[in-house]
Amino acid sequence: MRLRHALPLAVLAALTAGCTSSAISPTYTSANPDIMRISDERPADPEKRVEDLGSYCVEVSESWNAHGTTPDGKSLWAKDTARTVVPCD
Repeated sequence: MRLRHALPLAVLAALTAGCTSSAISPTYTSANPDIMRISDERPADPEKRVEDLGSYCVEVSESWNAHGTTPDGKSLWAKDTARTVVPCD
């Protein structure tokens, strides 16, 4: 009878110890640094460009925007992209 009450308590203790010991720490990395950066200085915005997509052209403009900070106080920068259909030259 004691074993029936002790087993759930042992499982609960093991789960609690396991969950508290392995806290998830965030990672601020990207496989593509062209879309996210960590820096105190704002990255320079790329120049607008026009892409020819066959039957129409698209003007692409990109800008860096702040998206919060890391735990150590550095700024997170993410690149936003806007596309507009324009006449081809």
